[in-house]
Amino acid sequence: MTQHTIAGTVLTMPVQIRQAHQHMAMFSVDADAAQQMIDYSGLQVCRYLPGRAIVVLMLMRYEDGDLGKYWEYGTNVMVNRPGSEASGPRALQSAGAFIHHLPVDQAFTLEAGTKIWGYPKVMADFTVRDGHTYSFDVTIDGQFAVGMDFKPGLKVPSAFTGKPQAHPTFSYRDGVVRETLGEMTLRDVRYRPGGARVRLGEHPYAKELAGLGFPKRALVSSSAGNVEMSFADAQEVRP
Repeated sequence: MTQHTIAGTVLTMPVQIRQAHQHMAMFSVDADAAQQMIDYSGLQVCRYLPGRAIVVLMLMRYEDGDLGKYWEYGTNVMVNRPGSEASGPRALQSAGAFIHHLPVDQAFTLEAGTKIWGYPKVMADFTVRDGHTYSFDVTIDGQFAVGMDFKPGLKVPSAFTGKPQAHPTFSYRDGVVRETLGEMTLRDVRYRPGGARVRLGEHPYAKELAGLGFPKRALVSSSAGNVEMSFADAQEVRP
């Protein structure tokens, strides 16, 4: 059992998230454009259809966990595990999420995320509007980066969503690719086809997303009223 000291606080692995909520949308994008965006990592995008890749945009609100309370936005590109040349729809079953953007609004989770897992966390400001349409804006260094608007989905029976799911993520920092294995349990889940609109600003993050064809229609969007998660130590891998 390993431990890490962050800002004077000892974290014992795996890190536990006891309560969070999530809004997520999945998009089909040009695979070559996505590959160019993450080429620096040495990883290969998962081509689930000829010339197409999956990008997931996600907002998390962590309410009760070892890293404290905070907002987090993520741009995640589905990639093959190192050494895999898998393609086609089934390849997504073994793919992992490469985390390309990960702004947060609290310093403790930023330090923990960068030091323990090599995640690309940066400080940001979040504006969230929770009405019939759930909306958020992310501003970094005073520049609007990305915002999303979610329409409510249809509730999914907990029998289909209440089982723990393994979710490998990949990160790249200081020349090193890391894989982090985690576990996630979702409750109070709602899905709908489409259902999410993306808005882009002038920040460099927005320009990267525009290069993938954003704003564009989501394949599917979802929300989860409660998320429980755990994150193990990161392991260095070779692409």
